[in-house]
Formats: sequence, C-alpha cells, structure tokens
Amino acid sequence: MIEGAQALVLDFGGVISKSLFETHQQSEEALGLPPGTLGWRGPFDPNTDPLWRAMQAGEISERDYWYRRAHETGRLVGEDWTTLPEFLQRVRGDDPVLVIRPEALAAIGAAKVAGRKLAILSNELDLFYGADFRQRLPFLTDFDVVVDATYTQILKPDPRAYRIVTSALGLEPAACVFVDDQFKNVCGALSVGMKAIQFDVRRPAESYAEALRLLGLSAQMEDQHGGA
Repeated sequence: MIEGAQALVLDFGGVISKSLFETHQQSEEALGLPPGTLGWRGPFDPNTDPLWRAMQAGEISERDYWYRRAHETGRLVGEDWTTLPEFLQRVRGDDPVLVIRPEALAAIGAAKVAGRKLAILSNELDLFYGADFRQRLPFLTDFDVVVDATYTQILKPDPRAYRIVTSALGLEPAACVFVDDQFKNVCGALSVGMKAIQFDVRRPAESYAEALRLLGLSAQMEDQHGGA
C-alpha cells in the first residue's frame, strides 16, 4: 500500500522551468544587450520591481505582468513582440531543456518510480511557451495529466481549476500535493483540500524536498543520496 499522498501536481513556469528572473544574463547575451540591462528581479529583489509588487497585490494579473515585460524588452532591441512565445524564444532560444530545473527532474523521477501520479496545472503553459514546445521536453511524457488554462480558460486560484486536475487524476484533493510559486495559487489549492506548498525560486532544492516529504518519499530520497 502506498503511504502518503498519491499525486504530485506542479505548476510549470518557475517550478519546473527556471524563472526569467534567474536567467537575465543569458537573456541579455541572447539579445545583445549590455549586462545589467534587465533590472527587474521579481521575487529575488521586489524593491527593483514595482510591477511585480503590483502583481503580488492583485492589481494586475500574472499574464499582464509578462505581456508588459515582453513589450518593454522587445522595444530594447527594436522589435514589437505581441505574443509571449515570441518573447520566450528570443530570450531563451530553441532548446527549452536548458532552463528545466534539475531538482524538478529528480523529484519527478522519484515520484514516478514510487508509483505516484504526476500532473501539471498551469495558467499559461502553451500561451507562454507555444503549442509545439512540449515535443522538445521528453520528460513531459511521464505526466498523467496536463491541465492548461490556455484552453480551459479557468485560471488558478479559481477552485474549478484544481477540481479539473483532481478529477482527471481520479483522486480526492487531499491525496494530491500541489506546488506553485504564487502564494494566491497555493491558497486556492488549500481551499479545495489539497496539500500545498509555495515553491521558493530562491531555494528550489528545499522546496522539492518538502513536496517529496508530503508525498511520503523523504526517506527514499535520503537513501538514494546517502542520507543527505
């Protein structure tokens, strides 16, 4: 009998993939911009980013935040980016594997080996990355369910978003561990009865360790890493 929760439900951007705040150096190099041009740091330094603070306060949506960042970054190189995939491709190139967190791949692998189900619940997966990028991420075939508000049009923290994914998994909310980097989305998951943690983009290893603990896998992970 499996002990602990039975499914790991992950947000994508910031949780599985590194946030754009972490890859400014690569973005500046890709765009031919001087180092330090991209000064907005989001959760790494909210004082540098009043737009981020406005998003955290609920004054603008997460989508609005990134559309505005895309528009202003495009202007720096004399381009007009009207879609988020244009933005992502220009700042990150053609290989999305390069910005996938190794900690995410380790946790996904551990959950799968232990027989837990895997799901993604994202507000902007294909809207942000483009519909064809999934074919370039082989590990996505390990997921049992992908729920993307690009198509459902039901954004977290709407309770219906979480119920869509738990229904697709065939599990009660209490059997699922949800991980998201946005506090409001974590609160939404808790409100429907899921176990949930807020992912700290500054401490990805610790965040995934906590998620695995809630899945009942902490002992197994310690055994695999020699009792770390």
